[in-house]
Amino acid sequence: QRKKSIVHNHSGVTRDRIYEKTDWNGVNFSLIDTGGFVQGSDDIFEKEIIKQVAFAVEEANVILFVVDVNSGITNLDSNLSRFLKKVNKKVILVVNKVDDTFKNYDSPIFYNLGFGDFFSISAINGSGTGDLLDYVVSFLNSKNEIISDDFPRICVVGRPNVGKSSLINLLLDNEKN
Repeated sequence: QRKKSIVHNHSGVTRDRIYEKTDWNGVNFSLIDTGGFVQGSDDIFEKEIIKQVAFAVEEANVILFVVDVNSGITNLDSNLSRFLKKVNKKVILVVNKVDDTFKNYDSPIFYNLGFGDFFSISAINGSGTGDLLDYVVSFLNSKNEIISDDFPRICVVGRPNVGKSSLINLLLDNEKN
């Protein structure tokens, strides 16, 4: 019920994994916010962020792969997509920044990432997040995966500035959901 993840227009602000417990419709789980996934950068922090993303993916039961509808599919999205397809975990594609009805028409391009269905949401105004959360918790319930802290973990990954931290903050604000 508070904003824990850092939101900023400048990339690279979130560097470490950020953990927070929350629930949806009586199902408890932990969210893991990660820094933006970047490859080929000379920045030493970017290399460490990739390590943190890999750790979070390893710890997670479910992965929310967040992309930005406004930029379409970028090379970074494609690279992260290839990485996530090698992981033996449930990956849910989340198309963020669908802030109005017209942007829904831009979302189908993300089928090309090869994850099948996706959820179009707006982390800013909350639209679509209820359906996303219903799907996530139904998967957790059916898998009955419990880890050492008694909560399944959901990892949020994507390239910088796609809205990962905004989504985390929205999902943690139980008063809005």
